[in-house]
Amino acid sequence: MTGLRYVYAVCRPFGAPLQAQLTGVAGAPPRQLVHHGLVAVFSEVPASDFAEEPLRAHLEDLDWLTGVARAHQGVIDALTVVTTPLPLRLGTVFHDDSGVRTMIEARERVFRRTLERLEGRVEWGVKVYAEVSPEQAQSGTPSAPAVSGQPVSGRDYLRRRSTQARAHETMWQRAEEFAGRLHATLCAHAEDSRLHNPQNATLSGAAGRNVLNAAYLVPRSRSEEFVELVDRTKDESKDETPGMRVELTGPWAAYSFVEEEQT
Repeated sequence: MTGLRYVYAVCRPFGAPLQAQLTGVAGAPPRQLVHHGLVAVFSEVPASDFAEEPLRAHLEDLDWLTGVARAHQGVIDALTVVTTPLPLRLGTVFHDDSGVRTMIEARERVFRRTLERLEGRVEWGVKVYAEVSPEQAQSGTPSAPAVSGQPVSGRDYLRRRSTQARAHETMWQRAEEFAGRLHATLCAHAEDSRLHNPQNATLSGAAGRNVLNAAYLVPRSRSEEFVELVDRTKDESKDETPGMRVELTGPWAAYSFVEEEQT
């Protein structure tokens, strides 16, 4: 092997095969390197793209980076089906097998502790959005209407603005309260959780204001129960708290629960 080693994850040895024809970054099939009883899953990638300098340049190319991220995630998803992977950061590259072995040895104790904690567990993501109607969105910057052909007084205009501001504040408060209740309920059915920063609507393209962006660590054996709980909440929210949208994603490898372990 003459290329660099792009490492996706570290895991324990597993017997089940990965899906047929699986390819990873640079179209290369994932391979396994076993060292000290741990497995590094990697692909051989060209130095022309993944050596330090070209990789740094490529990271500024959004299209290139998106393709690599998609291939990286595809391998992690395939691993999650057959084992409990400990995902490494995007763009983790070593010169050769020796570099991968050195990495395993340097972080072996952390890897083993983390894998022990995550064994048989997956991550579920839950987001809550407060959806604003077109009428509500427009009311944020109202114009002063005419009544019976006469302009509204400045006092009436300010009173209207104040009323609309209070209505918006009440709506967001209800959204935050709903998100808080949901998070507390889901935490009671998960082994661990992480609260992430709300998504920027401009960047994510999602409709509505993101009021909850959380990850939950759930035993694989209890995942069906967790999904059913979220689904029930979706249905109940339609009647109890109109305007709330709940999104569930997963199961994922436990990205949100390994970062602290690797620092």
